[in-house]
Amino acid sequence: MGLDKLTKATVAALDDIKARDVVVLDVKRMTPLFDRMIIASADSARQSKALSSHVQEKLKALGAGVYGVEGEQAGEWILVDLGSVVVHIMQHATRKYYNLEELWAPPPRTRRRRARGTAAS
Repeated sequence: MGLDKLTKATVAALDDIKARDVVVLDVKRMTPLFDRMIIASADSARQSKALSSHVQEKLKALGAGVYGVEGEQAGEWILVDLGSVVVHIMQHATRKYYNLEELWAPPPRTRRRRARGTAAS
């Protein structure tokens, strides 16, 4: 399954169970481990678990591999490893505290000023 199709299917599965504030980050230039990171918020541990289960079911049905799941017992922060896509499902307070978007967002582009040469006398 292609990266774009995997990403779209994952976001659609999260939308099915009403995930909030879904963000897709392109991190392929930051790490060789995966290409995209998807972060979503859930209102409760129950919703986090439902989101995780739904993502796994939908992606398996499409033929994608689910390589690992962490944090499902507590439901505060669940990580679903889909290979080239990693999904973080977090409750609001946990997401705000860890602020993964800021950690993984590409650095802002800065313009370099061209040094002006001074004329030698």
